[in-house]
Amino acid sequence: MFAQSAPPGWPRQVRPPDAPDWERTAVNWLLDLCPPGFRHYPGLRRHPVVLARFAVLQVEAGQTAARRGLRDTRIDLADVASAAVVEAAVQTWQIEEARLAGVRREVGLVEEALRGRRFRPRL
Repeated sequence: MFAQSAPPGWPRQVRPPDAPDWERTAVNWLLDLCPPGFRHYPGLRRHPVVLARFAVLQVEAGQTAARRGLRDTRIDLADVASAAVVEAAVQTWQIEEARLAGVRREVGLVEEALRGRRFRPRL
């Protein structure tokens, strides 16, 4: 049996699917990805798959913001910051875009597991 197996890219803060308390660790991690006010909605805690969907949308919104930041930073900051500062801002957006791509993969895997998908180790 392949119980408690997690795929590559699984978030380290979340126990593998079917491990004891795995859903609790998933809920806590997903809430950390969402705006703080989401913690006040009891329905999100009671329905982890709904929370996962909300978290996916939040991460995707962050990705959209990072892409916009990359697209617009040079123009938006050209008249208020030095070229070095603008380039540092662009690099920050690039780092954030890469980080969010990883988080999007993680949250997608958790959502799939909450929907019932189980992962088997590859030989």
